[in-house]
Amino acid sequence: MTIGKKIFREWARICRRSETGGSLVETALTAPILFTLILGAAEFARVAYMAIEVTSAARAGVSYGAQSGLTASDTNGITWAALHDGVDVPGISVSSVSLGYICSDGSPSTGATTDCSASHIEETVTVQTQATVNPIIHVPGLPTTYTLYGQAVQKCLQ
Repeated sequence: MTIGKKIFREWARICRRSETGGSLVETALTAPILFTLILGAAEFARVAYMAIEVTSAARAGVSYGAQSGLTASDTNGITWAALHDGVDVPGISVSSVSLGYICSDGSPSTGATTDCSASHIEETVTVQTQATVNPIIHVPGLPTTYTLYGQAVQKCLQ
């Protein structure tokens, strides 16, 4: 046997026998990937929670406005109800509050008493909310802010 083969076999035997540090190398390679996945999941959950809150705020405002014809025209009260439901979301705002009219048979109405001869007029309240969310982690190639929108429509009780 030549000296080169002897040295190679001895080196191979040492490498096979000693596996110290292998786990450390695997951990060092996978830890950044795992850390990135955990942060991404947390950021996604945060934005999803705020989207639910923005929609819930619109529902709270429309619920207040749909109590009666009097509260349907109280835009300050509708705005107050929506903003106080969405206090967990920084920068939430009510973008619009609108009243609409429709005949109970589905035909359009302007709100005049003569519009619906064969049916009655139904009043609807629409509330739209929005909030701009800044992500905690800014990833190149993704937006630096997200705008979340919420909308709710409900018929007024008469």
